[in-house]
Amino acid sequence: MKAFKAYDIRGVYNRDFNKDDVYKIGFFLAQLLNTKKILVGRDVRTSSPEIYEYLTKGILDSGADVYDAGLATTPMIYWGTAQYGFDASVMITASHNPAEYNGLKVSKTNALPVGYDSGLSELEELISNENPKPVATKGKIFPNDFSAAYLAFQKSKLRDISNLNIAVDVSNGMAGLFIRSILGDTAHYIFEELDGTFPNHEANPLVAENIVDIQKLVMETKADVGVIFDGDADRVMFVDENSRFISPDLIIALLANHFLKEKTKGVRVLQDIRTSKAVGEYISKFNGEMHMWRVGRAYAALKLREIDGLFGGELAGHYYFKEFYYSDSGLLAASLVLNILSDFKKQGIRFSEAIKQIEVYENSGEINFKLERKQEAMDAVIAHFKQIGVPDAFYDFDGYRIEFPDWWLNIRQSNTEPYLRFLAEAKTTVLLEKIVRESTEIINKFKE
Repeated sequence: MKAFKAYDIRGVYNRDFNKDDVYKIGFFLAQLLNTKKILVGRDVRTSSPEIYEYLTKGILDSGADVYDAGLATTPMIYWGTAQYGFDASVMITASHNPAEYNGLKVSKTNALPVGYDSGLSELEELISNENPKPVATKGKIFPNDFSAAYLAFQKSKLRDISNLNIAVDVSNGMAGLFIRSILGDTAHYIFEELDGTFPNHEANPLVAENIVDIQKLVMETKADVGVIFDGDADRVMFVDENSRFISPDLIIALLANHFLKEKTKGVRVLQDIRTSKAVGEYISKFNGEMHMWRVGRAYAALKLREIDGLFGGELAGHYYFKEFYYSDSGLLAASLVLNILSDFKKQGIRFSEAIKQIEVYENSGEINFKLERKQEAMDAVIAHFKQIGVPDAFYDFDGYRIEFPDWWLNIRQSNTEPYLRFLAEAKTTVLLEKIVRESTEIINKFKE
């Protein structure tokens, strides 16, 4: 089915999947994860009530019980899964995608992600080849609102940050359930109302046009920092006091000021294959040990647990924490970053100045190419640069990353969209422009 992706089940509702598919997913989920209790939460997209109805009908017809968390952020469902000992959970959401999309994020015991390689492929096969046969003794629905406990956990992570002037764009998404209760009434909020039609802008902070409003709010309020969440609050991004968007991978480095203050050797940190080389160099100043892995929660959460890492992050604005069951939380990341910025401000250091200590390379930003012959284009780019000289390092577990003394690039196929994604970094603008130009010329040959 078209909606089954590497990380979750997602697509345009009633085009890529429909209520009948959702019913089957619900019916076979208990069998797949060998449980009789499934935690379910949902966002406020207009299609979420119908998806909830048919998902729960399928679960109940299989004989399993539904524990209904109601409206939730995705990280709240991760937390509840592990905190309360569920062996299966589903969050109904399409995260940052436009309003016509929806989907299901599935987790298992200890909030471990269920991706295509770890269960979704089997689920797809079941719903494609098996017919549901409702059992005689149906399951039941139990209301299970643990939002107060979750809020208490989140609030416990925020220190006194009253010296900060904060601007927040909630993107009409699920962070609106909690953010004012965490940060209080003194912060400046926009688009705080929960609205699954996303009337102000799409809930994807990685798209430049979607951060214009938070940039304006920072300037109007003379804020020290701007914070913007995506639709389901598993991601968060920031703009500095000058309204400059901060590349999310640099926030991984900034978090070292919280987690690695003692500079204890051997503490492991996780980054994805697109992360700036500057992040690892900054982490090393704190004696942190950087590990690199594939993009996406289905891989990152498992890897952070495997290496017993303390925290990690991705270029897309996901931040993972050992204390959060190795899962990602936009609210927790926001609180920790604000704690750090509050400490810096007490020292007379602004957000932009803190980032300047980290950001020492010129960066192209992620460039997307829409083409069919993605693998051939990737191979051609790498072959071209390997002819120039022997690289310092080469990684091939999520596309390719090739590193030379003064520059590096990553080229990979998107797991969620029909794009070839390219990113490069160099010590000088001239060198970066050369790398991007040569790579673009090669890739464009495969558009024909």
